[in-house]
Amino acid sequence: MGESMIHNIICLVIGYFCGCISSGYFVGKFHHIDIREHGSGNAGTTNVLRVLGKLPALITFVGDLAKAVLPILVIRVFLSPDNWYLLCLYIGLGVVLGHNYPFYLGFKGGKGIAVTAAVVMSAAHPLFIPVGTLIFALIVALTRYVSLGSLVVAWYIPVNTVLMHRNDSEFVHMMVISLLFTAFAYFQHRQNIVRLIHGKENKIGSKSKSDK
Repeated sequence: MGESMIHNIICLVIGYFCGCISSGYFVGKFHHIDIREHGSGNAGTTNVLRVLGKLPALITFVGDLAKAVLPILVIRVFLSPDNWYLLCLYIGLGVVLGHNYPFYLGFKGGKGIAVTAAVVMSAAHPLFIPVGTLIFALIVALTRYVSLGSLVVAWYIPVNTVLMHRNDSEFVHMMVISLLFTAFAYFQHRQNIVRLIHGKENKIGSKSKSDK
């Protein structure tokens, strides 16, 4: 195993343990509930919003952003290796895995969209932040489907990789890891996708217990 691959694996493991810090779970515990036993049973921001309200959801969202942004910024600002983007992708992928499958919660966590957005914010071209936010907001505003906006967000990292790193020597490697973000997001949203196809997905503001 080469030294560069060892570094990638270390970043993946570090990212996983950062991702295991489940903001939604701890916010729920602060309110004396296990958030996974309410609403959709998901520990992500959307379910916290549905069950506990706006402020707990905001705290959950900020916490989920921080656990991805901070380790990536350490790579970019303090280490700045030549292959920083690839290492950031591994860190970010680890965070998504930890967020979705935290070991101490029976591998039952969130759906990874907030942390994927955090990877975009900290590793992608800065233009992706306002443009990506606008696209997400427009989709949700026009359709009232948070899940549909989330499925679009899942493509931001592969798009950034193609646009900004297509000439890098590790482009194929980067692209494979980038597409894993999309694959995990679609897998976690598989039930939402089925409901969207059949026109049964609930819109934002609905009282349904199904997660979006």
